[in-house]
Amino acid sequence: MKLFETVREMGHEQVLFFNDTNPDIKVIIAIHNTNLGPAMGATRLFPYVNEEAALKDALRLSHGMTYKAACANIPAGGGKAVIIAKPEHKTEELLRAYGRFVDSLKGRFITGQDMNITPQDVRVIGQETKYVVGVSEKSGGPAPITAQGVFLGIKAAVEFHLPNQGFDGLKVAVQGLGNVGKNLCRQLSEHGVKLFVSDINPDKAEEVKCLFGATVVEADEIYSLNVDVFSPCAFGGILNSQTIPLLQAKIIAGAANNQLENEIVHGRMLAEKGIIYAPDYVINAGGLINVYNEMIGYNEEKAFRQLNNIYDTLLEIFDISQKQQITTNEASKQLGEARIKKGENQKTI
Repeated sequence: MKLFETVREMGHEQVLFFNDTNPDIKVIIAIHNTNLGPAMGATRLFPYVNEEAALKDALRLSHGMTYKAACANIPAGGGKAVIIAKPEHKTEELLRAYGRFVDSLKGRFITGQDMNITPQDVRVIGQETKYVVGVSEKSGGPAPITAQGVFLGIKAAVEFHLPNQGFDGLKVAVQGLGNVGKNLCRQLSEHGVKLFVSDINPDKAEEVKCLFGATVVEADEIYSLNVDVFSPCAFGGILNSQTIPLLQAKIIAGAANNQLENEIVHGRMLAEKGIIYAPDYVINAGGLINVYNEMIGYNEEKAFRQLNNIYDTLLEIFDISQKQQITTNEASKQLGEARIKKGENQKTI
């Protein structure tokens, strides 16, 4: 990877690398854009195969956060932090050292909970910095409200693309049954949806089967099912040149970040198959909405009003896509960039 060239092409303002007297502490914070406000992005702890893979993840996720905040009309920019470590090697020393690093940025970057970071970990980080959200877990933490936003996104996509279908009898395949995926399955089952699920952890799949009557399928079967909606709620990069030809679903609408391996190539492949794609950073913005409102003083009515905007924003994106004959991810970027540009103009006044 050509570091400076890659960062410049993606439009990042700053990329920071942190190490400590403890050689096991390796952290990357990527700040993409702060036109609309301080960069917000959760912290992911993961045993990346190498440091380049960690950097790529931080750059892609922080880039997506900028557009997530813009499309959600949240006055924040985009950032992301990754800690290179195995979950079993996570210690209070590591978390507190990381908290001091975040604090040294003086509010330019505000973080929270992501993969392998628990609410308790967030509280430990919070002992060293006030620039962390999710400490009080309003609304039960970010997962339920993220799932509700995805539910609203599926509703918008179905109404736009399958106007005669409705939820009763709708067939949805959910890939990944973590906190968000499980909560999404609950909401879908309550509305008469027929669920098909897969997870690398068979116990999670069995639990969802028992709770919601879902049909469990193998991980490699989930793509080719004859369903109405495919909802990726696990890792990113799963919509690619190998998996897209397998898809029979008419709608892609899920919570996973960076679902398209290549936004341009694979966004167009989906469009050519007649599949409508709900851009991930729009549909999964519920968690950001939740923690942002916690940060400014939680008001449930305001938070849920912003959450419901996910539905309206996606309908606007689908309409732009249809009228301009561009992909939905191109339409969402167009919408987001207009809002980011407005924020930039206001900064210079």
